[in-house]
Amino acid sequence: MTSDEIKALDEQYVMQTYGRYDVAIEHGEGATLYSPEGKQYIDFTSGIGVSSIGYGNKEWAEAVYAQALKLQHISNLFYSEPYVKLASELTSRAGMAKVFFSNAGGEANEGMIKIARKYSFDKYGKGRSTIISLLQSFHGRTITTLAATGQDEFHNYFFPFTEGFIHVPANDIKALEDTLGAESASEPGGGVCALMIELIQGEGGVLPLDPGYVKAVADICAANDLLLLVDEVQTGVGRTGSLFAYQQYGISPDVVSFAKGIAGGLPMGGIMANEKCSGVFTPGTHATTFGANPVAAAGALEVLRQLDDAALAAILEKGAYACDAIKGWNLPVVQEIRGMGLMIGISLDGAAPKKVAQTCSENGLLILTAGADALRMMPPLTITYDELDKGLAILKTVLEGTYDE
Repeated sequence: MTSDEIKALDEQYVMQTYGRYDVAIEHGEGATLYSPEGKQYIDFTSGIGVSSIGYGNKEWAEAVYAQALKLQHISNLFYSEPYVKLASELTSRAGMAKVFFSNAGGEANEGMIKIARKYSFDKYGKGRSTIISLLQSFHGRTITTLAATGQDEFHNYFFPFTEGFIHVPANDIKALEDTLGAESASEPGGGVCALMIELIQGEGGVLPLDPGYVKAVADICAANDLLLLVDEVQTGVGRTGSLFAYQQYGISPDVVSFAKGIAGGLPMGGIMANEKCSGVFTPGTHATTFGANPVAAAGALEVLRQLDDAALAAILEKGAYACDAIKGWNLPVVQEIRGMGLMIGISLDGAAPKKVAQTCSENGLLILTAGADALRMMPPLTITYDELDKGLAILKTVLEGTYDE
């Protein structure tokens, strides 16, 4: 099919919920994508972090193919080898006790919220169920994860939302302490059961939390038996140069969610819990049909195999290389560069990120936006320096032209 034929069928038969760029993709190799007509694009998006080890990855495809021939699905009423091997590998490398597998990030965060509330109910009874999250956060598109999300632009049309969420400013420990004090006064024994944070607020603008603030939050949680919930849907699976971002912050979450890049392009997510929370879910209290799917688990095992220590170190090096290159342009339109590893935010001054991203796509570079003022780079973690250079050259040309306009 041609690009125009694909777009026509989309318009006729698909709900128009996405603001798509005028780009159709047929295939890819590494971090380079191609339209049906053969136009080449350097990919700085990786499907919003999902295609973590690139396109046309033969070892990954062979692992998925071999498993698909053996067993594609059997349900969680029975045991199978791929998911138990994945559970062992993932929890061991993450320093966590047990895992629950789901399908995507929003569902993973729903599970994390449920485990926090059940932990508190089991130990303290009713009345201790409020979860504090941060302004500028993003935790998903379900009714409950939208309630947890601290951005008003997402809080429209779908009222009423699930109750029991409070949003406080990031990096403001006093605001958190004041909120906890007020909640303790209004509820017998305190109404808060958990704090839910992204260590880098991706959709909010690629905003890394201050390490001192994160450590203080962890200490407050430990002192008050509040669960520390870390949303690593975007930051997890090598994106920041460690398997999970919390490993660079020096904290140990009670529960952590993951998704996006875990299975290299197949739908998969989940939550991992520490020893304290590993037994909170009991038979019948949480479930999902497609979680721990054998084919997705086989893909995830191959992703973890490829993301060894050397690969994680290379992610940090590539991220530093890209940031240094952008700083070296000395463009007035570039206000700030922030992030970790290959999750990079470029804050713009005097240019609309969506317009810049659109112009980049017209010139052969796919890039994301984040928040009101930022571009977001999340290329495949296996991107080569040659591909990085090509993509950065396009971005530089577009930013120079945008600023001149």
